[in-house]
Formats: sequence, C-alpha cells, structure tokens
Amino acid sequence: MPAFNDNYLWLLARGQEAAVVDPGDAAPVLQALERHGLRLSAILVTHHHGDHVGGVDELKSRTGAVVHGPAAESIDGIDHRLAGGDMLDVLGTRLRVIDVPGHTAGHIAYFAPDETPPLLFCGDTLFACGCGRLFEGTPSQMLASLDALAALPAATRVYCAHEYTLANIRFALSIEPSNVALLERAARDRATRERGEPTLPSTIGLELATNPFLRCDAPSVRAAVAGSATAESVDRTSIFASLRQMKNTFR
Repeated sequence: MPAFNDNYLWLLARGQEAAVVDPGDAAPVLQALERHGLRLSAILVTHHHGDHVGGVDELKSRTGAVVHGPAAESIDGIDHRLAGGDMLDVLGTRLRVIDVPGHTAGHIAYFAPDETPPLLFCGDTLFACGCGRLFEGTPSQMLASLDALAALPAATRVYCAHEYTLANIRFALSIEPSNVALLERAARDRATRERGEPTLPSTIGLELATNPFLRCDAPSVRAAVAGSATAESVDRTSIFASLRQMKNTFR
C-alpha cells in the first residue's frame, strides 16, 4: 500500500486475518481492511520514525491489533518488545527477528524462513539497490546489519519501506557502470515505474548482484571508492563508510 510520497506499507493476509508492517499512516490500512473484508490482528514495527509508526495508535485503538516492535527503541503502544533471535507467530507464519542497527539504534527486521520463497521485512535498513542513512548508528553497525541480511537465502523476497529504487540505481551505476546485472536491472525497473508499478519486492540474490552496499568486497566497487592503487589495502568498513557518504551527496 503506497503512503506519503514514497512509502510502502505491507499488508499480510491469511483467511480473514491481516497484519501490517510499518503503518506510518492508518488511512490506507483501514481502507484496505474494509475493501478486502479483513480483521487486523497484528502490527509489526521495525523502527521509531514517524513515517513507520504514525498510524499505530489509531489502528490499535480501532482494531485491537497486537503491536510488535523493537525493544531497544521508545515507541508508544508496543505490546510485545522484540530483539534479535526472538521468534513470533503471525497469521500462522513463523517470523525470526534480526537486529539491524544503523539507520536507527534499535532497528529490527522480520524474516519468514518457512515461506516459499522466504520473506524479509527490513524497514529502512536495506533498500532496493541501496541502504538507509546512518541517523543513529555507525558504519560498522550498518555494515554488520547488511551482512546479516546478505547471508539470507538468495531467493528471499525483500520488502523494504520506500520506492527509492531508480535513484539508488543511478548512484549504483556511478559506482559500477559496467555491471551487466545492474544495467539490466536499470532498464527493467525504469519500465516498471513507467507502468506505475512498484519495483518491490526485490530479492537478496538481486541485491548481491547489483547493490553497491552489499558489494564492498567487489574489486569494481572498491576501486571506485578507494582508487585502484589503494583499494586492496582499505578495510571494508572504510569502503562502506565512504560509499555511504558518496551516496549522501550524490545528485
């Protein structure tokens, strides 16, 4: 469900029961519930930013849904506080919580390993061809978080929270202009957006092939960031930190 300028709110349904991920706005969720005849039983929150939690209070008061969210962040209305390694059952689906600090200090992700394919709801940590800004965490934290997500099965579907894909691809092409998989992705996703369709979900496999923030060990990325003469001697955290700073100022 699109919200605001570029947010996506993800609605899960099984039978007549539903759950929603990161409802920054209650209105589109309530409209979808009514349209499909669903009852909201669970709300999943990844981090405390307003565009992810702004609709939680209204949805909870109107539906009685149980709110799950990060234990390490101050978010009103959370009933079930979660940290990495915790397991929960939502709509009959087993979810594993992964700690992914970096964008915020207590950011978490939800991974459904038993679905075919597996599902990942990662908020603002991993984007399609990008990653979140470091508002509260350090480069080493964010890199470790991305490494944890990159280690998930390649078929895992990645449901992030923003339609940033084309802008992220433009930056990625400035780093790896000869990456064939990236060039193919650019053409495909441009056509998708021209049709008015979302570029998401992505997959872990696609991100490993095209997302520079998951490719800090690739010689082409290291050379673009550190310079070919010094790339091999620069540690990967420094490569990541420089890459993130380059993205921050990219126009």
